[in-house]
Amino acid sequence: MQFNEEICRLGASKVIDDMVIAIDPGDIRKKYAKKMELLSRIYDGSEHEIGDGYHPCKIVAADIETTRVIPLYCKAYSYEAADVKSENSELLKSIETVRGHIGDKGIHAIDRGGDRGTIYKYYFTKAKPQRFVIRLKERDLVHRGKRKHCSDMAMTMPMPHESILIVYDDGREKRRAVQYNAEAVKLPGYDQSLYIVVVKGFGMKPMMLLTNCTVNIRKKQSIWKIVEYYLTRWKCDESYRYIKQCYNLEDIRVRSYISIRNIVVLVLAVSYFAAVYLGQNIKLRLLVERVFLVSKRFFGVPSFFNWAIADGIYNLLFPDKTALRGLSVAGSDDFQLIFEFG
Repeated sequence: MQFNEEICRLGASKVIDDMVIAIDPGDIRKKYAKKMELLSRIYDGSEHEIGDGYHPCKIVAADIETTRVIPLYCKAYSYEAADVKSENSELLKSIETVRGHIGDKGIHAIDRGGDRGTIYKYYFTKAKPQRFVIRLKERDLVHRGKRKHCSDMAMTMPMPHESILIVYDDGREKRRAVQYNAEAVKLPGYDQSLYIVVVKGFGMKPMMLLTNCTVNIRKKQSIWKIVEYYLTRWKCDESYRYIKQCYNLEDIRVRSYISIRNIVVLVLAVSYFAAVYLGQNIKLRLLVERVFLVSKRFFGVPSFFNWAIADGIYNLLFPDKTALRGLSVAGSDDFQLIFEFG
């Protein structure tokens, strides 16, 4: 779609080399829809069950050091559509579209859904190498000339490095210790040098990351950098939840397939405006400050900037619905929103 291309073009100039390019195949669940065109079977990640809906692929650029997130791409599709071959083909189309604008800048980070042969083949056959960090599910790796299962490696690998993380659980701040290490590996059938980074302490099972980024396995900071790349990918999840909840993406009430796809990309444009444009322009700084006030968040701005902005815009525009309707009738182009604080 032209909108996706344009948003990629606008966002590309703001993407720097060390940003994480978070790639996330998601789901739009339509639990009660019967007449919507080309409904297909999806896996609902929230309820962990199969249902009807559409498959979106969202890509954002996220900064490790800040909470900044730049929406780049969001496309909805259905397996029932004639031009859709597979999830792999749609995922690769999305990645190619973004790479067409930002090149090989950034580190691609994908959750366990990216641990598939098609994705690795794509990265290994590109003329310009693309750095990536992918969370492993279950697969064999070649370590010191021997083929080993990644889970077996993770369970037996020594964990000499430790870091303390601050996590929030039910509004309470808690300290959590995680241990980690890395080893040089290769994928069977490929000659590219890779590293497996194993982290223990996040859950019952070790977290396993596969990367082609350069890692000094003797330096704690070098290994932890790969973990940071992946943790930054979680901002994509937060960004997608923000779009689904703040803009009611799953409450789409149109029937045609093209209308569904158009609404998804229009929501992407709105989220891009909120995330990137607001606050960037000096003239808009006062507006942003007032929008934060209207959002009624008295205990500081939340870590994810867009939640407060979306709440503020909603509370700002809600009482002006009649005035906005009258605007098109009157033909006036000098209408201004009124900020009232009481």
